Amino acid sequence: MDKASSHRGLKIKAQVVCGGEFAIGPGKADLLAAIGATGSISAAGRTLGLSYRRTWLMVDTMNRCWREPLVATAHGGSRGGGATLTGLGVAVLANYRALDAALAVAAAPHAALLADLLDAPRPAKS
Repeated sequence: MDKASSHRGLKIKAQVVCGGEFAIGPGKADLLAAIGATGSISAAGRTLGLSYRRTWLMVDTMNRCWREPLVATAHGGSRGGGATLTGLGVAVLANYRALDAALAVAAAPHAALLADLLDAPRPAKS
């Protein structure tokens, strides 16, 4: 397969919108998974290459958009604080991942047909 054909295809991105904000999408789902794995919002952000501010803004948006917060935090203390996914956070992440997988399966035949019709980009006309 040549380089041009290896960089073509269909990319589907599911995003759940709440009042004009993205309640969850691929990046927020990855952040939830990283928080679950690291037990820390800051560590999860570092793992994903996100700034401290961006990470906290994403968590704040998620926590405000759902019926209940998706991420619970504990402040300092002898254990040093941390973060965990709430029951709703676990459920939202699992359902988002299932939706993402279902979209990929449903789109696969159409994606293959569209990919076959693509060509390498031609130079823009000046």
